Amino acid sequence: MNIEQKISLLWEKSGYFNPDNLPIRKVKGQRLKAKNFCVIMPPPNANGSLHLGHAVFVTLQDIMIRYHRMKGDKTLWLPGADHAGFETQVVYDKKLEKEGRNRFKIPRDQLYKEILDFTLKNKKVMENQLRKLGASCDWSREKFTLDKDIIKIVYQTFKKLKKDGLIYQGQRIVNWCPKHQTSLSDVEIKYEERIDPLYYIKYGPLELATVRLETKFGDTAVAVNPKDKRYQKYIGQEIEIETILGPAKIKVISDEAVDPGFGTGAVKVTPAHDPVDFEIWQRHKNEIPPAKQVIDKFGRLNEHAGPYQGMKIKEGRERISQDMIKKGLLDPQKTDYHYKHNVGSCYKCGTIIEPMILDKQWFIKMTEKPKSGKFSLRDLAVQAVKKGEIKFIPKRFEKNFYHWMKNLRDWNISRQIPWGIKIPEKNTEDVFDTWFSSGQWPFATLMTTKPGDFKKFYPTSVMETGWDILFFWVARMIMLGIYITGKAPFKYVYLHGLVHDKDRQKMSKSKGNAIDPLEIAETYGVDAVRMSLVAGNAPGTDPSISEDKIRGYRNFATKIRNASKFVLMYYDPKIKVKPKFTVSDKKHLKNLIKIKKEVTKDLESFRFHEAALKIYRYFWYTFADKIIETSKLRVKENKNLQDKAAAQAVLIKILYESLKMLHPFMPFTTEEIYQTLPSSTKKQKLLLIEEW
Repeated sequence: MNIEQKISLLWEKSGYFNPDNLPIRKVKGQRLKAKNFCVIMPPPNANGSLHLGHAVFVTLQDIMIRYHRMKGDKTLWLPGADHAGFETQVVYDKKLEKEGRNRFKIPRDQLYKEILDFTLKNKKVMENQLRKLGASCDWSREKFTLDKDIIKIVYQTFKKLKKDGLIYQGQRIVNWCPKHQTSLSDVEIKYEERIDPLYYIKYGPLELATVRLETKFGDTAVAVNPKDKRYQKYIGQEIEIETILGPAKIKVISDEAVDPGFGTGAVKVTPAHDPVDFEIWQRHKNEIPPAKQVIDKFGRLNEHAGPYQGMKIKEGRERISQDMIKKGLLDPQKTDYHYKHNVGSCYKCGTIIEPMILDKQWFIKMTEKPKSGKFSLRDLAVQAVKKGEIKFIPKRFEKNFYHWMKNLRDWNISRQIPWGIKIPEKNTEDVFDTWFSSGQWPFATLMTTKPGDFKKFYPTSVMETGWDILFFWVARMIMLGIYITGKAPFKYVYLHGLVHDKDRQKMSKSKGNAIDPLEIAETYGVDAVRMSLVAGNAPGTDPSISEDKIRGYRNFATKIRNASKFVLMYYDPKIKVKPKFTVSDKKHLKNLIKIKKEVTKDLESFRFHEAALKIYRYFWYTFADKIIETSKLRVKENKNLQDKAAAQAVLIKILYESLKMLHPFMPFTTEEIYQTLPSSTKKQKLLLIEEW
């Protein structure tokens, strides 16, 4: 058992991770009333090992928790794990592929059990990894998104939303992943700029521009802008057109959504395969035929495509363009082969999303008022931020939040996968979008841990997470939290960045630049990894991490040990004479107070990156390089006992205060040294609960 494991065991045996067991602080015999401080851990996905991104949130949250615990606050860090719905399904699908198995050929119940076993094993591994990173959370309150009491609350929320008229089951266009056979919400779509041909095709007397030739078999109308004078004579008319499947008739309609500046200003309307076209159809249902799906759930053209049936999108598009050229319906000279546009793909597997109309999908109305309230879910969240009930760190993310909320659409919460919390309705096998259950995490956890926890710790103090899930998760927690409890779920949202390598490249296993935090901690120590992730890395910015940086903070840990060893080697508690402090001694002690105030202010203001650098520079360059060096002669062979006692007192005081300031950042190194301090120089048995 190494020193980190021994210290971790020491902490857990103390029971002080549990706020109910923290010692009562007293001043002059009077009991101090402790403030409550609570952080709900964003539940890591229980589908694999922890990565460097997890190490970032563990470090930042643990810094807050250790600092507030030392301050004397009743401090709760509530851990948990997420079944992670679709994301875990993707991970398990990859596992099945490697085994030569197909999930669509496995009975649903059997597959669910397999994934559950897989998840529970990973959950256990993940918990041990969190402990190794120094996470001082209360394991007695740990929650899992598939706990029965959590599911009960998720169902209660669904029932309330339904009763309030905010849940509906409808036929709407959704984002469909052909590979994983499920719908996805808007925020789960990754958009990338692509270059594709923009074709100009003949539609009777009109000419239209389109990228998606393959969807023309599902066209139900031609749309123009009502203000576009070029096409006013055609509005409301049915025109005769020639197609590669033969002659047809199609109606020309007018709609404000049409951009006169795109292509020729006339566009084909394919309601079954384009969200904008779907909305146009909804506005003109009395004028045009019903939507016609021409692409199946596997991304292949169906029977409506005639001879192209069974072809995948790319092949179908190429064949259709060739045949249209032969028939004189497409002029290749007019085709823009360098047309740039955004294409949506599944955020997990990269498969191009196919907009598709599905029956009986469950949606939440985001912008309509509930029957029992005055404000929509969107308005509840926006008002909370505008009133200052929730503050973003950095503040600039407020603008991003408002922008997203402004463009909010109804939320599709149905997923066509076996893994997840089943929607509690008859005649459906669908499960909830995982963000629906995790969006209730702050209140669902505190309502199901220990009696009184919700009243004591809700709203929670800080939600710390990555900026990339501001919309996936944070916004939904705010909306659902206020809707169910009447209160914002947290007071602050601290957003950290995404870890990059030294060349500012995003880390990934495929690129070969990923760093395993636990593996590298075996070489350099956990504290070195923690410091490298926080020192100098401001909130909301993407930190650059390299082995050299981690090695540098390993050297700092060595510096702390060596400096401490020297101070303790020459500290003699038996000297009882009154110390006689020099002008320099007093200056050093005064400077220590100044540094302590600055570090405290930084921690209170969420400037962890600055606090870490200040204490690092102070300990190395001021304390170790200057104060200790100039004190060596005074503590070694000094016959002036008053001067010797003064030098020893200054060194032990600075060491003691430095260990306290460093503890939130480097808990293992500081606790190890604290255990060697003479009892007369400290107030507690553990640095974990020392008074800040």
